[in-house]
Amino acid sequence: MARDHIRIAGAREHNLKDVTVAVPKGRLTVVTGVSGSGKSSLVFDTIAAEAQRQLNETFTAFVRNRLPRYGRPDVDEIENLSAAIVVDQRRLGGNARSTVGTITDIYALMRLLWSRAGRPFAGYSNAFSFNDPQGMCPRCEGLGTTRTVDVDRLVDRRLSLNEGAIRFPTFQVGSWMWRTFAESGLFDLDKPLSGYTPREWRAFLHGEGVPASPRGRSGPAANFEGLLPRFERIWLPKDVESLRGRTREAYERVVTKGPCPTCHGARLSEAALSSRIGGRNIAECAAMEAGELVEVIRPLDVPEARPVVAAVVTQLERLISVGLGYLTMDRPTSTLSGGESQRVKMVRHLGSSLIDMTYLFDEPSVGLHPHDVAQLTALLRELRDKGNTVIVVEHDPDVIAAADHVIDLGPGAGLDGGQIVYQGDVAGLAESGSATGRHLRHRPRPKAVTRGPAGFIEIRGATRHNLDGVDVDIPIGALTVVTGVAGSGKSTLIRGFLPEVCPDAVLVDQAAVRGSRRSSPATYTGILDTVRSLFAAENGVSASLFSPNAEGACPRCGGLGVLYTDLAFMDPMVSTCEECDGRRFTPRVLRYRHRGRTISEVLDLTAREALEVFPERRIRRVLESLVDVGLGYLPLGQPLSTLSGGERQRLKLASELERPGRVYIFDEPTAGLHMSDVAGLVELLNRLVDGGATAVVVEHDLDVISQADWVIDLGPGPGRHGGQVVFQGPPRDLVHAPGSLTARHLRALG
Repeated sequence: MARDHIRIAGAREHNLKDVTVAVPKGRLTVVTGVSGSGKSSLVFDTIAAEAQRQLNETFTAFVRNRLPRYGRPDVDEIENLSAAIVVDQRRLGGNARSTVGTITDIYALMRLLWSRAGRPFAGYSNAFSFNDPQGMCPRCEGLGTTRTVDVDRLVDRRLSLNEGAIRFPTFQVGSWMWRTFAESGLFDLDKPLSGYTPREWRAFLHGEGVPASPRGRSGPAANFEGLLPRFERIWLPKDVESLRGRTREAYERVVTKGPCPTCHGARLSEAALSSRIGGRNIAECAAMEAGELVEVIRPLDVPEARPVVAAVVTQLERLISVGLGYLTMDRPTSTLSGGESQRVKMVRHLGSSLIDMTYLFDEPSVGLHPHDVAQLTALLRELRDKGNTVIVVEHDPDVIAAADHVIDLGPGAGLDGGQIVYQGDVAGLAESGSATGRHLRHRPRPKAVTRGPAGFIEIRGATRHNLDGVDVDIPIGALTVVTGVAGSGKSTLIRGFLPEVCPDAVLVDQAAVRGSRRSSPATYTGILDTVRSLFAAENGVSASLFSPNAEGACPRCGGLGVLYTDLAFMDPMVSTCEECDGRRFTPRVLRYRHRGRTISEVLDLTAREALEVFPERRIRRVLESLVDVGLGYLPLGQPLSTLSGGERQRLKLASELERPGRVYIFDEPTAGLHMSDVAGLVELLNRLVDGGATAVVVEHDLDVISQADWVIDLGPGPGRHGGQVVFQGPPRDLVHAPGSLTARHLRALG
């Protein structure tokens, strides 16, 4: 075959069934198919993994030992690969020092601009960095916030030390920390703190060089460290996210976080903040949205820094072009969604002059309003037109319509998928008869008959970020969809204010399900506990025998069923455990059966198959939820580490559906769902509401919007151009709403 195609022969990764396919080079190819059909297995686990593995092999063994390791995919042959760049949905994360400006290098260019053109001159580029001692605020060390201890919450002055006056778990009576006060010889342990003299109170709180004479100890006296310096030294540097249980609750009660009183949140030194261009300092500009900032930077006439001005403008325009013009340069990367993170990564590649690369995107339309998808497809074509191969795993019909070539996998999910059901142009896909082809011809129609509300949840005067005094009414006992372009204020309104009005609301968001290769759908949903009890009761043995993570686990592989062999600088080798033959348990455990099956055979069942085996209500309820959210094909024992992002979110959704009669908040539940699965999701939401629940869904999918009882549309644009309620009411009336971008796209469907 000519070298104008990437040729894959005999791909068997995960559920792929000896797939042989050719991907045209220099074209935009969209790989689609129902959820779990094998798209990611083909694109990321086969093409990307082999391209990155072969590229890594060009380095020396010393360098390879420090690079990410990619195992050889299960495939007979791959030809004509080029270097691959994967742009996935993994959140950028980062610590408190990582911002949109630093991750895109826009802030680095701004620092260079201010160092050359700022007046008065404050120093070179590092003098404007909040991550460098030369530029950071000395009070907060460039974080922009400080933590302070509320003494009145840390101690109860009505109590004595013996009565537990220090209200923090690690200072409880009898603890080592408490004994440093009790054995100092400075305090009467039975005297209430309110009775301390000024000198005793000062010594207790601050120490201030007071010598201590430890009771019952010999040796020289040491200076006593007061409660505040000790607490601040040990606890203020802690990451609150790493704390758990009582300790975290106590920490959040005692420690308050607020803007730094010196830099007022700007993070920078006084010298850096005094240097201005056009009357603005760098922190003021970093706090502007990209769409506003570009209009400030573009007209600057700075002879000594014209190339820098041009570079800043170019990068800002790229950020705007991917629908992120509402982001500010000082926004922490940890607050970005998966879709926002992916588009920020895209910005970094748009300026590259490399060609003949293979770009692989994982559902780049996630989090995008239909209005923004047109900008996305234009960018994908731009990458293609530069001479690159672009491969996109996607469900969005507008992205599929932009493809030069389509590869459709199926016909079903899991064991029922893993085959090529169509490859060719978009027109042929629509006539192919596949699940994707059938739904491409589908046009959603607004629901004609909607549920009447049983009352309203009122949110009044919502003011945060770009929201300014927003009032909305959310119907009780109905399906409400909140929509609007990316950055219009949807999540701020619903995730920020609805839980304040309804503290018992259940949030099902896009946060990843925590789990390792030892976790599985059976352990995550809790049904394995019930299954183990059934095995134990029938066989008269301990339930712990039937856990792959406990007593019954194969001693050779530790209950994993596979062995991981570290080959130093080579890729790790994964092989089936010879002792248990991949069944995870000891031979003794595998002698016990329940309804004719061993525990290993039960864990190999899919959720749909398990429904035919277990009539127990507690198990059936969970299994039915898994089927309802489109995970019926998932084996009960499959490691969570192998699930896609969409599968993990739906697993979380399934586990939350066991709480009837509640207010549910769903954050883009269609993420990762094929068009055919969206219909199942809408049916699930309707069944939930029919059962007495109230469902509030933040969503862009027009199929979901059209089937709502009530729509709240925010906009009209993103960022400072949004934050307003454009429309409230049933979807049939939304079609006629003036100024609504959502209405425009609903009308376009006919």
